[in-house]
Amino acid sequence: MKILHTADIHLREYGDDRWQTLQELIEVGKREKIKIFVISGDLFDKGIDAENLRPKIREVFSHTGFKIVLIPGNHDSDSYASGMYFGEDTVILADLNNPFKYKDVRIWGIPFEPIEGEKILNKLHSLANNLTSDKKNILLYHGELLDAFFSRRDFGDEGEERYMPVKISYFKDLKINYVLAGHFHSSFGVRRLENGGYFVYPGSPISITKRETGRRKVNIFEAGKPPKEYLLDTPHFEEVIIKLDPFKDKNPIEVVKAHVKRVHPEARIILTIKGYINSEKTKISESELKERIEEITKDRCVEEHPQFQDIHTILEDDLFKSFMDKLEQTGYQEEKKKQMRDIAIKAMMEARS
Repeated sequence: MKILHTADIHLREYGDDRWQTLQELIEVGKREKIKIFVISGDLFDKGIDAENLRPKIREVFSHTGFKIVLIPGNHDSDSYASGMYFGEDTVILADLNNPFKYKDVRIWGIPFEPIEGEKILNKLHSLANNLTSDKKNILLYHGELLDAFFSRRDFGDEGEERYMPVKISYFKDLKINYVLAGHFHSSFGVRRLENGGYFVYPGSPISITKRETGRRKVNIFEAGKPPKEYLLDTPHFEEVIIKLDPFKDKNPIEVVKAHVKRVHPEARIILTIKGYINSEKTKISESELKERIEEITKDRCVEEHPQFQDIHTILEDDLFKSFMDKLEQTGYQEEKKKQMRDIAIKAMMEARS
């Protein structure tokens, strides 16, 4: 039985990138013939977004061919008042002691609350008598795993507040096969539980902030088997760092084009261009190159950091030419030569300034 696990879509508006990402996940679920689609919190960015989007959610969450099981996260903890209808395929786990049952799988949900420490432990261990070895027990959770090293930036724009923090040891002696978690945006991550089970963060299926770079993923797995990354073709941010080298016979414009061409079509580029150019050789100035880069990356670049410099006067300096001649006569490896060349360029730039 296949399960698709995601979290932190943070829906805001009908028809925007986040909404289209949700629709893509539904299509992925159909293609992969899943039976259960798990959303581990923060489907909506705010309670008002849930209220505005619920009529459209009903359409998306009906007639899918699989069940959609979700829990409230810290952003949408007030979005699921009792009796609200989110579609015929939808199951809201708002009560820890009332699981969703499907064949030999039991899915338990611990809705987000601003609690920590002993209060979380007590909640988890209240499940102990209900968890049996003859079933695959899955727990949906939204919050921070303290055992893993995360920057505060990995959780979106949450500030310094703690969000329902747990440790791997909290699940010791509990017959839980999977903790399918949400709240950690940046990347796909798996930790092993002491009982051999898995604690999984899938990361956001769409970049919510510019810090969430790289192609996005979800977790699609067969119940009883390890979690598995599934690459998505959804909008995301991609850091592209280019270092220009005036000693190579490559036009800097063509270098930039080649890098941009390799980027995923759904990526929004955060572009940094370092290094040096020789305007005498390329017949293009710093400002002209900047304009051409803007043309190449039009509608794709969301942030640009031009750090390149024209050093044609240094390259034509007799002192630098003499240094280069002597450097070529050494037995140094190419990487070492490159490092020494860069040091000489920086020293001459500083001397001239």
